[in-house]
Amino acid sequence: MNLNTQAIDVSKFIKKYQYPILQDWMQNLKAQSVRADPAGDEQLREHCNQFLDSLAEALRSGKANDITSESWDEVRNLLTEISQARAKYGYTPNETALFIFSLKQSLFTRMLTEFAQDAATLVSIMWMLSTLLDGLGLFTIEVFQKSRDQIILRQQQELLELSTPVVKLWKNILALPLIGTLDSDRTQIVMESLLQKIVDTGAEIAIIDITGVPTVDTLVAQHLLKTIAAARLMGADCIISGIRPQIAQTIVHLGVNLEDVITKATLADAFVVALERTGSSITNRPLA
Repeated sequence: MNLNTQAIDVSKFIKKYQYPILQDWMQNLKAQSVRADPAGDEQLREHCNQFLDSLAEALRSGKANDITSESWDEVRNLLTEISQARAKYGYTPNETALFIFSLKQSLFTRMLTEFAQDAATLVSIMWMLSTLLDGLGLFTIEVFQKSRDQIILRQQQELLELSTPVVKLWKNILALPLIGTLDSDRTQIVMESLLQKIVDTGAEIAIIDITGVPTVDTLVAQHLLKTIAAARLMGADCIISGIRPQIAQTIVHLGVNLEDVITKATLADAFVVALERTGSSITNRPLA
C-alpha cells in the first residue's frame, strides 16, 4: 500500500470514527493539561472537531508527506490560531504541542481494533500518521515561539515607552527623567518621545534628568548628545541634571565634550535655570 492510498484510508477512518475519537481526545487533553483551555471547553471541542475535519480533508488529497502544500492550508491556519491564542494566555510550548500529540493515543487505540487483522498495514499506517502528527506538533511549537517572541517584543517596547515619560513642568519647559541603562534602542524611544512633546507643546527648554542612570560611559554620553542635538533642531535647548560627582569625573575622564550644554547637579537647579531662560520666575507669597 503506497503513501497516498494510506492517507486516503486514514481520512476515511477519521470520518468514520470522528465522534468517539473526539470524545477520547478531549478526555486525554483534560487529563494531561495542567490548566483549563483559555477559550473554554466548548471552544476547545470546536477546535478539536475542526482539526479532525480539516485533517481528514487534507489526508484525502493523498499528500501526507508535505504539510506545507496547499492541501494543508486549513490545518496550518487552525493550528496558527490555536498557537497564537495559547501564547497570549501564557502557555508553555509543551502545553501547546500537547494539543496535537495527545491525539495520537486516541487514533492509535481505535486503529488497533480497526486494522487488527492486518498487522503490516497497521504498522505502516501508524508510522505514517505518527510522522505526520510529529510534523504538525513541531509546526505548532514554531508558531507558538514566534507569537510569544512578538508578545515579548511588544511588551518590551511598551515598557521602554513607559520608562521614558516626558513631563511638562512649566510653560515652555519639559522634563525627561531617565532611569536605568540608556542603550541605542531606548535612545531612539527617548528622542522620539521628546521631539513629539516639543512639537505638541512648543517647549523652549527640555531638562534631561539622569539622576536614575547608574553609569555614564562613552556610549551613554553619545546617546545624550544625539538627543540634545535632535531637540535643538526642533528649536529647544536642553539642560542635563543629575550630574553626580562620580559621573562628572567619568565624563571628564572619557573626554566627552559637554561644554555647550548646561549641566546641573539636581533637577531643582536645572528648573531654576530653565525658568530664568524662559523669562519666568517663582516668588514666595507671604503668609497671612
